[in-house]
Amino acid sequence: MQKSRWLAVVVCIVALCAPGLALAQNSVFIEELTTQEVSAALRSGKTTVLIPIGGTEQNGPHMAIGKHNTRARALAGKIATGLGNALVAPVLSYTPEGNIDPPTEHMGFAGTISISEDTFKSILLGTARSFKKHGFTDVVLLGDSGNYQKALAAVAAQFNREAAKSNVRVHYIADYYRSTQTVYIDALKAKGLSSNEIGTHAGSADTSLLMAIDSAMVRPERFAEAARGGWASGTLGDPRASSASNGQLGVDALVKITVEAVKKAVLLPR
Repeated sequence: MQKSRWLAVVVCIVALCAPGLALAQNSVFIEELTTQEVSAALRSGKTTVLIPIGGTEQNGPHMAIGKHNTRARALAGKIATGLGNALVAPVLSYTPEGNIDPPTEHMGFAGTISISEDTFKSILLGTARSFKKHGFTDVVLLGDSGNYQKALAAVAAQFNREAAKSNVRVHYIADYYRSTQTVYIDALKAKGLSSNEIGTHAGSADTSLLMAIDSAMVRPERFAEAARGGWASGTLGDPRASSASNGQLGVDALVKITVEAVKKAVLLPR
Protein backbone atom coordinates (compact mmCIF):
# COMPACT_ATOMS: atom_id res chain seq x y z
CA MET A 1 0.00 0.00 0.00
CA GLN A 2 2.81 2.39 0.96
CA LYS A 3 4.64 1.66 -2.30
CA SER A 4 1.47 2.37 -4.28
CA ARG A 5 1.07 5.72 -2.56
CA TRP A 6 4.64 6.74 -3.35
CA LEU A 7 4.15 5.65 -6.95
CA ALA A 8 1.04 7.80 -7.16
CA VAL A 9 2.97 10.79 -5.77
CA VAL A 10 5.76 10.31 -8.33
CA VAL A 11 3.26 10.07 -11.17
CA CYS A 12 1.57 13.28 -10.02
CA ILE A 13 4.89 15.14 -9.82
CA VAL A 14 5.87 14.00 -13.31
CA ALA A 15 2.47 15.03 -14.64
CA LEU A 16 2.80 18.47 -13.08
CA CYS A 17 6.38 19.05 -14.26
CA ALA A 18 6.05 17.66 -17.78
CA PRO A 19 4.25 20.67 -19.32
CA GLY A 20 6.85 23.08 -17.94
CA LEU A 21 9.69 20.88 -19.18
CA ALA A 22 8.19 20.66 -22.65
CA LEU A 23 7.69 24.43 -22.69
CA ALA A 24 11.34 25.04 -21.80
CA GLN A 25 12.57 22.61 -24.46
CA ASN A 26 10.42 24.34 -27.08
CA SER A 27 11.60 27.83 -26.13
CA VAL A 28 13.05 30.05 -28.84
CA PHE A 29 15.41 31.65 -26.30
CA ILE A 30 18.89 30.13 -26.36
CA GLU A 31 19.54 31.01 -22.72
CA GLU A 32 16.59 28.78 -21.73
CA LEU A 33 17.92 25.77 -23.67
CA THR A 34 20.67 23.24 -22.98
CA THR A 35 23.53 22.86 -25.44
CA GLN A 36 22.01 19.57 -26.63
CA GLU A 37 18.70 21.31 -27.28
CA VAL A 38 20.41 24.04 -29.31
CA SER A 39 22.18 21.38 -31.37
CA ALA A 40 18.89 19.59 -31.93
CA ALA A 41 17.26 22.83 -33.03
CA LEU A 42 20.04 23.39 -35.56
CA ARG A 43 19.62 19.87 -36.93
CA SER A 44 15.88 20.48 -37.28
CA GLY A 45 16.53 23.51 -39.50
CA LYS A 46 16.56 26.38 -37.03
CA THR A 47 19.66 27.95 -38.54
CA THR A 48 18.64 31.58 -38.11
CA VAL A 49 19.56 33.34 -34.88
CA LEU A 50 18.26 36.75 -33.84
CA ILE A 51 20.48 39.01 -31.74
CA PRO A 52 18.28 41.53 -29.89
CA ILE A 53 20.18 44.68 -28.98
CA GLY A 54 18.76 46.81 -26.19
CA GLY A 55 20.58 49.35 -24.05
CA THR A 56 20.77 50.48 -20.44
CA GLU A 57 19.67 54.10 -20.45
CA GLN A 58 17.47 56.50 -18.53
CA ASN A 59 13.87 56.87 -19.69
CA GLY A 60 12.58 59.77 -17.69
CA PRO A 61 10.96 59.56 -14.24
CA HIS A 62 8.22 57.22 -15.47
CA MET A 63 9.95 54.31 -17.22
CA ALA A 64 12.45 51.75 -15.97
CA ILE A 65 16.01 51.84 -17.24
CA GLY A 66 15.71 48.35 -18.76
CA LYS A 67 13.10 49.48 -21.29
CA HIS A 68 15.09 48.61 -24.41
CA ASN A 69 16.26 45.26 -23.05
CA THR A 70 12.76 44.15 -22.08
CA ARG A 71 11.30 45.23 -25.40
CA ALA A 72 14.11 43.77 -27.49
CA ARG A 73 13.81 40.33 -25.91
CA ALA A 74 10.01 40.15 -26.07
CA LEU A 75 9.82 41.42 -29.64
CA ALA A 76 12.60 39.10 -30.82
CA GLY A 77 10.70 36.19 -29.30
CA LYS A 78 7.58 37.11 -31.25
CA ILE A 79 9.61 37.53 -34.44
CA ALA A 80 11.31 34.15 -33.97
CA THR A 81 7.93 32.50 -33.48
CA GLY A 82 6.67 34.18 -36.63
CA LEU A 83 9.66 32.95 -38.62
CA GLY A 84 9.41 29.40 -37.33
CA ASN A 85 13.07 28.56 -37.97
CA ALA A 86 14.86 30.93 -35.60
CA LEU A 87 16.29 31.09 -32.11
CA VAL A 88 16.94 34.20 -30.02
CA ALA A 89 20.31 35.07 -28.49
CA PRO A 90 20.58 36.74 -25.07
CA VAL A 91 19.95 40.49 -25.25
CA LEU A 92 23.00 42.72 -25.64
CA SER A 93 22.22 45.24 -22.92
CA TYR A 94 25.40 47.35 -22.98
CA THR A 95 25.54 49.84 -25.84
CA PRO A 96 26.99 53.28 -26.70
CA GLU A 97 25.00 55.85 -24.70
CA GLY A 98 27.26 58.90 -24.85
CA ASN A 99 30.59 60.06 -23.52
CA ILE A 100 31.27 59.10 -19.90
CA ASP A 101 33.50 61.96 -18.73
CA PRO A 102 32.41 64.60 -19.33
CA PRO A 103 28.98 62.99 -19.67
CA THR A 104 26.92 63.51 -22.81
CA GLU A 105 23.52 62.27 -24.02
CA HIS A 106 21.98 59.81 -21.53
CA MET A 107 25.13 59.59 -19.39
CA GLY A 108 24.00 62.69 -17.54
CA PHE A 109 21.36 60.53 -15.82
CA ALA A 110 21.97 57.99 -13.05
CA GLY A 111 21.80 54.32 -14.01
CA THR A 112 22.81 54.71 -17.66
CA ILE A 113 25.69 52.49 -18.82
CA SER A 114 27.76 53.38 -21.86
CA ILE A 115 30.47 51.51 -23.75
CA SER A 116 32.53 52.68 -26.72
CA GLU A 117 31.33 52.03 -30.24
CA ASP A 118 34.45 49.97 -30.96
CA THR A 119 33.74 47.74 -27.96
CA PHE A 120 30.10 47.43 -29.02
CA LYS A 121 31.09 46.35 -32.52
CA SER A 122 33.66 43.88 -31.20
CA ILE A 123 31.09 42.20 -28.97
CA LEU A 124 28.67 41.80 -31.86
CA LEU A 125 31.36 40.49 -34.21
CA GLY A 126 32.49 37.95 -31.62
CA THR A 127 28.90 36.88 -31.08
CA ALA A 128 28.29 36.43 -34.81
CA ARG A 129 31.52 34.47 -35.23
CA SER A 130 30.48 32.21 -32.37
CA PHE A 131 27.15 31.44 -33.99
CA LYS A 132 28.89 30.78 -37.32
CA LYS A 133 31.11 28.23 -35.59
CA HIS A 134 28.08 26.42 -34.18
CA GLY A 135 26.36 26.09 -37.56
CA PHE A 136 23.95 29.01 -37.79
CA THR A 137 23.81 30.37 -41.33
CA ASP A 138 21.88 33.60 -40.78
CA VAL A 139 22.63 35.99 -37.92
CA VAL A 140 20.10 38.80 -37.60
CA LEU A 141 20.76 42.10 -35.82
CA LEU A 142 17.68 43.76 -34.28
CA GLY A 143 18.41 47.10 -32.62
CA ASP A 144 15.76 48.62 -30.33
CA SER A 145 17.41 52.07 -30.06
CA GLY A 146 18.32 54.65 -32.66
CA ASN A 147 21.71 55.31 -31.03
CA TYR A 148 23.62 52.54 -32.76
CA GLN A 149 21.83 51.76 -36.02
CA LYS A 150 24.82 52.81 -38.16
CA ALA A 151 27.11 50.67 -36.03
CA LEU A 152 24.89 47.63 -36.65
CA ALA A 153 25.09 48.19 -40.39
CA ALA A 154 28.88 48.45 -40.12
CA VAL A 155 29.11 45.19 -38.15
CA ALA A 156 27.06 43.34 -40.75
CA ALA A 157 29.21 44.70 -43.58
CA GLN A 158 32.48 43.79 -41.83
CA PHE A 159 31.38 40.26 -40.96
CA ASN A 160 30.07 39.60 -44.45
CA ARG A 161 33.37 40.70 -45.98
CA GLU A 162 35.35 38.33 -43.80
CA ALA A 163 32.87 35.47 -44.31
CA ALA A 164 32.40 36.04 -48.04
CA LYS A 165 33.57 32.54 -48.96
CA SER A 166 31.16 30.88 -46.55
CA ASN A 167 27.39 30.49 -46.64
CA VAL A 168 26.96 32.48 -43.41
CA ARG A 169 25.69 36.05 -43.40
CA VAL A 170 24.87 38.73 -40.86
CA HIS A 171 21.74 40.72 -41.66
CA TYR A 172 21.13 44.18 -40.25
CA ILE A 173 17.35 44.65 -40.33
CA ALA A 174 16.78 48.40 -40.50
CA ASP A 175 13.01 47.90 -40.74
CA TYR A 176 12.86 46.74 -37.11
CA TYR A 177 13.68 50.17 -35.71
CA ARG A 178 12.37 52.12 -38.70
CA SER A 179 8.86 50.73 -38.22
CA THR A 180 8.69 52.37 -34.78
CA GLN A 181 9.49 55.72 -36.36
CA THR A 182 7.14 55.47 -39.35
CA VAL A 183 4.22 53.02 -39.39
CA TYR A 184 3.74 53.13 -35.63
CA ILE A 185 3.91 56.93 -35.47
CA ASP A 186 1.39 57.19 -38.31
CA ALA A 187 -0.97 54.87 -36.42
CA LEU A 188 -0.73 57.04 -33.29
CA LYS A 189 -1.37 60.20 -35.28
CA ALA A 190 -4.42 58.53 -36.83
CA LYS A 191 -5.72 58.11 -33.27
CA GLY A 192 -5.35 61.83 -32.68
CA LEU A 193 -2.01 62.07 -30.88
CA SER A 194 0.12 65.11 -31.70
CA SER A 195 3.83 65.07 -32.52
CA ASN A 196 4.52 66.73 -29.16
CA GLU A 197 2.71 63.94 -27.33
CA ILE A 198 4.31 61.19 -29.38
CA GLY A 199 7.80 62.57 -28.77
CA THR A 200 11.19 61.11 -29.62
CA HIS A 201 12.31 59.69 -26.26
CA ALA A 202 10.08 58.54 -23.40
CA GLY A 203 7.03 60.24 -24.91
CA SER A 204 3.72 58.51 -25.60
CA ALA A 205 5.04 56.35 -28.45
CA ASP A 206 7.99 55.03 -26.48
CA THR A 207 6.02 54.59 -23.27
CA SER A 208 3.02 52.89 -24.89
CA LEU A 209 5.26 50.37 -26.63
CA LEU A 210 6.71 49.29 -23.29
CA MET A 211 3.26 49.22 -21.65
CA ALA A 212 2.10 46.73 -24.28
CA ILE A 213 4.98 44.43 -23.33
CA ASP A 214 5.48 44.93 -19.59
CA SER A 215 3.34 47.55 -17.90
CA ALA A 216 5.05 46.91 -14.55
CA MET A 217 8.05 48.85 -15.86
CA VAL A 218 5.99 52.03 -16.29
CA ARG A 219 4.97 54.53 -13.57
CA PRO A 220 1.76 56.25 -14.78
CA GLU A 221 1.59 58.36 -11.63
CA ARG A 222 4.71 60.17 -12.86
CA PHE A 223 3.50 60.96 -16.39
CA ALA A 224 2.66 64.56 -15.49
CA GLU A 225 6.07 65.07 -13.92
CA ALA A 226 7.73 63.75 -17.07
CA ALA A 227 5.66 66.04 -19.29
CA ARG A 228 6.54 69.10 -17.20
CA GLY A 229 10.23 68.27 -16.83
CA GLY A 230 11.11 67.79 -20.48
CA TRP A 231 14.71 66.86 -21.23
CA ALA A 232 15.82 68.06 -17.80
CA SER A 233 14.03 64.99 -16.45
CA GLY A 234 15.02 62.78 -19.39
CA THR A 235 11.88 63.09 -21.50
CA LEU A 236 11.28 64.34 -25.04
CA GLY A 237 7.51 64.13 -25.47
CA ASP A 238 4.41 63.86 -23.32
CA PRO A 239 3.60 60.37 -21.99
CA ARG A 240 0.18 61.27 -20.55
CA ALA A 241 -1.68 59.79 -23.55
CA SER A 242 0.18 56.48 -23.25
CA SER A 243 -1.69 53.17 -23.15
CA ALA A 244 -1.01 49.49 -23.72
CA SER A 245 -3.57 49.45 -26.54
CA ASN A 246 -1.69 52.22 -28.34
CA GLY A 247 1.55 50.35 -27.84
CA GLN A 248 0.07 47.17 -29.27
CA LEU A 249 -0.25 48.99 -32.59
CA GLY A 250 3.52 49.31 -32.60
CA VAL A 251 4.15 45.75 -31.48
CA ASP A 252 1.93 44.29 -34.20
CA ALA A 253 3.41 46.47 -36.94
CA LEU A 254 7.02 45.90 -35.90
CA VAL A 255 6.68 42.13 -35.67
CA LYS A 256 4.90 41.78 -39.01
CA ILE A 257 7.29 44.08 -40.85
CA THR A 258 10.40 42.51 -39.33
CA VAL A 259 9.34 38.93 -40.03
CA GLU A 260 8.89 39.81 -43.70
CA ALA A 261 12.19 41.71 -43.80
CA VAL A 262 14.11 38.78 -42.33
CA LYS A 263 12.50 36.33 -44.75
CA LYS A 264 13.62 38.51 -47.67
CA ALA A 265 17.11 39.02 -46.28
CA VAL A 266 17.92 35.33 -45.86
CA LEU A 267 16.95 34.66 -49.48
CA LEU A 268 19.46 37.12 -50.91
CA PRO A 269 22.32 35.61 -52.98
CA ARG A 270 25.50 34.85 -51.06
